Amino acid sequence: MSAAAPPRIENYALIGDGHTAALVSRSGAIDWLCWPRFDSAACFAALLGGRNHGTWLIAPALPVARIERRYRGASLVLETVFETAAGEVSVIDFMPPNGAQSSVIRLVAGRRGTVRMRLDLTLRFDYGATIPWVTRLSEGNGIHAIAGPDMVVLRTPVALEGRNFATIAEFEVAAGETIPFSLTHSPSHLPPGPAPDPLKALGETERFWTEWSERCTYRGAFREVVLRSLITLKALIYTPTGGIVAAPTTSLPEQWGGSRNWDYRYCWLRDATLTLDALMAVGFYEEAEAWRNWLHRAIAGSPTQVQIMYGLAGERRLAEWEASWLPGFGGARPVRIGNAAADQLQLDVFGEVMDSAHTARRGGLGTARDSWPMQCKLLEHLARIWQQPDEGLWEVRGGRRHFTFSKVMAWVAFDRAVKDARTYNLAAPLERWEALRDKIHATVCREGVDPERNCFVQSFGASELDASLLLIPLVGFLPPEDPRVRATVVAIEHDLIEDGLVRRYRSEAGTDGLPPGEGAFLACSFWLVDNLALQGRWAEARALFDRLLGLANDVGLLAEEYDPRGGRQLGNFPQAFSHLALVRAALTLDQAPPG
Repeated sequence: MSAAAPPRIENYALIGDGHTAALVSRSGAIDWLCWPRFDSAACFAALLGGRNHGTWLIAPALPVARIERRYRGASLVLETVFETAAGEVSVIDFMPPNGAQSSVIRLVAGRRGTVRMRLDLTLRFDYGATIPWVTRLSEGNGIHAIAGPDMVVLRTPVALEGRNFATIAEFEVAAGETIPFSLTHSPSHLPPGPAPDPLKALGETERFWTEWSERCTYRGAFREVVLRSLITLKALIYTPTGGIVAAPTTSLPEQWGGSRNWDYRYCWLRDATLTLDALMAVGFYEEAEAWRNWLHRAIAGSPTQVQIMYGLAGERRLAEWEASWLPGFGGARPVRIGNAAADQLQLDVFGEVMDSAHTARRGGLGTARDSWPMQCKLLEHLARIWQQPDEGLWEVRGGRRHFTFSKVMAWVAFDRAVKDARTYNLAAPLERWEALRDKIHATVCREGVDPERNCFVQSFGASELDASLLLIPLVGFLPPEDPRVRATVVAIEHDLIEDGLVRRYRSEAGTDGLPPGEGAFLACSFWLVDNLALQGRWAEARALFDRLLGLANDVGLLAEEYDPRGGRQLGNFPQAFSHLALVRAALTLDQAPPG
């Protein structure tokens, strides 16, 4: 593997344990793993810079004729089958959930014949910058590696050899034989934890995921893909706090070889309502409540300091810096750690917070203690700033504008507050809120509409379109049959679709202050599915939905974007926003009339 010829993003599969996650390639290499949690220093970073930056390969030593892989049942246990001239072998990869320490366990199981295998483990900490001190275990085969606060221990019955700052081995596996490997992280100032029992851990992990999946109440036409999306979402939840990362990776490019590379290992408020809707709609109230509680803790404090994103525990300082020693995926530089967009003003987040509280109440989830007084303070602040320009939903770095969708979500904030105050008899200045809600609505309909095309536009006074406008009927700002909504859908179909997929906006217009060129945004394409269905265009909606499902990789995972010209996924992977939008679109399509 090299930076000059990297694998495609879709060549990877996800494993995780509720504390962190790893990406496993079709070739049998784990190339990305952050320990001790999603946003900490990476143990393996080959995904961003080649073999010397850390990877763990287990694969046949001879040429492979065929590779097949799958998740075992409704679980996050990955099985990759390699067929060679000498026989067939599977590598089973998983991370036992909810353990005191995070471990990656790899089982090499002989299926047919006898296959010679090789192991190549290059350990690098701190995003590939630090070579750890590696020594052999005092008892049995295995090694432990230490660098600063981190230690990992590899245990296996296979004899290991150190060579060129890497650990290597060759071994044979016969049909019916299983050879285990476990790599466990722990703080370096503590003694290594007890060795996991790999086979016992496999059974417990499969049972955990099977029992969790059985809680899913969705029984619609798309159960398999919906459940896989929900399992993926579950894997992106940081169990100790309930926070959900947008993706487990950083700097996978949205533009092939370009600079649109961002760190997505944080929790975005924009996902709040969509996440609650999806989880509660299919029976996962425990995860919904944990997410709601995370949200309440994260925004606690002065409403003037609400951010668009936070760390896994609600951290606010997400300083962005560049790992200059990493060449990036496919040469896409810079590799960014942290995200400066956390300091942006995005008015839409106030609508997301209010809408999520409304969704929680309506769904019977209730709200956190002191939620309503906090909401009232947020609305007081929003009343003072809603007329300001902002950076918008897409976190543009080309200057603030009066983005239409931002104003729509300001309307959502007051609309949901009014509804909750009336429904639940909550103390509120209703007349003032209603008047402000109506003023925002009138302003958007006056300033955010192109008078010639009668469609909504990206920002006040502009002519450019924006796929976020597809959310206007989904948040209830206007009904789907409104002429302006219909005209907006038609205009987006005309201006923002490339090869049948929806772009966020035309990046060549310079809105985001970055070099033009990015893929189609998958969540936006799913929003178009919703719009087509709500307008009664069921056949078109289903055709687009099927097309989008066909873009998922062989184990059902989606990145943030897709490059229709290059035929590849783009952006951080797997992407919660894409999978959440998939679930919503599936629920919408389930309402199609018979025939």
